[in-house]
Amino acid sequence: MNKPEILSPAGNFEKLKFASLYGADAVYFAGERFGMRAMADNFTVDEIKSACDLLHRDGKKGYLTLNTMPRSSELSALEEYLEKIDSTGVDAVIVADLGVFELVRKRLQSAEIHISTQGANMNYASCRMWHDLGASRVVLARELSLEDIAEIRAKTPRELELEAFVHGAMCVSISGRCLLSEYYTGRDANRGACAQPCRWIYNFAEEKRPDDLLTAELHPEGTYIFGSKDMNLIEHIPELVSAGIDSLKIEGRMKSAYYTAVVTNAYRMALDSYFDGRELDERLCRELDSVSHREYCTGYFFTNPHESSNLASTSGYQREKAFLATVEEYDESTGMALCRQRNKMCKGDSVELLTPGEVGKPMTVGALYNEKRESIDSTPHAQMLFWAQMPFDVKAGDVIRGA
Repeated sequence: MNKPEILSPAGNFEKLKFASLYGADAVYFAGERFGMRAMADNFTVDEIKSACDLLHRDGKKGYLTLNTMPRSSELSALEEYLEKIDSTGVDAVIVADLGVFELVRKRLQSAEIHISTQGANMNYASCRMWHDLGASRVVLARELSLEDIAEIRAKTPRELELEAFVHGAMCVSISGRCLLSEYYTGRDANRGACAQPCRWIYNFAEEKRPDDLLTAELHPEGTYIFGSKDMNLIEHIPELVSAGIDSLKIEGRMKSAYYTAVVTNAYRMALDSYFDGRELDERLCRELDSVSHREYCTGYFFTNPHESSNLASTSGYQREKAFLATVEEYDESTGMALCRQRNKMCKGDSVELLTPGEVGKPMTVGALYNEKRESIDSTPHAQMLFWAQMPFDVKAGDVIRGA
């Protein structure tokens, strides 16, 4: 069996570092234009090159998203942009629009082309067509079942890679092609500026009784009729592998660096365990519960969208554990770690340490010191550097989080 890659999101350079450190085989990110997450920090051209250099040094790959649907007036700017990124070292670009595909194919010789889930590819014929045109990978529509995917795998050339989302937020639309955002706010979801109106509260009224508002379901706070559950397939690694998926994609470029680290780490460990012949460690499911998410579901891998819309039954997010600090360096001789603050913690707090390849390990915050090695009781200042006495060995990149 082919071992799939773990593909993780990066909304900025810090998240990219966490994705690589915590086990991603590849990372996808956007430049400052033409990506579907315009509100993320995203990467300048120089940062794209630096990101690819870092990933390649660690034996990883970097994929650049160019998956918006540009207007004709934007195409000349796109051509100029392609010239700039041609020497950055990106391993692949992710596109959705056929015209963008043709421009990339002609002007960007240094990278493979992947077809975005925005392309809504739902059958083997469309996948074959993209392969014949020169695409090396298709990111499959999120509405497909595992049975559908297995059939596509069986009826497409093996050298065509198939990628599928396995974790994170879903849209109530066909593979993200939605008009609600532009209708309500003027922000075009298909050009990277989604305002997420599917997460808003909606009420209904009968035509001749506009003041008599009704909710579709009985929730005191309203009804989230467009709010989809989040996907979570960590318990189904064997089925994903058997279906022939080459890349397991994690959604979340707008999520926190902590989210990137935890989810990447969990899927890395789950996939490796399966290929080592070990059962899934149930603690990995609890790890995924520690990040910000809506109710979890298995997407449409096992149920048809017409049978279950996967709409959320509760409002809002289940909040993630507090991201308290990251370890910058560690002095084995003294057991002291230099840390960077993310949220306030106090001496004596019960916390957990997350390290690549392991689940969270409980610990108690010991002695704390400022940069001058002066004793302190807490870490109240944003991004402050401080020293912490550790009860066991740690290493740079480890995360300290709330228990």
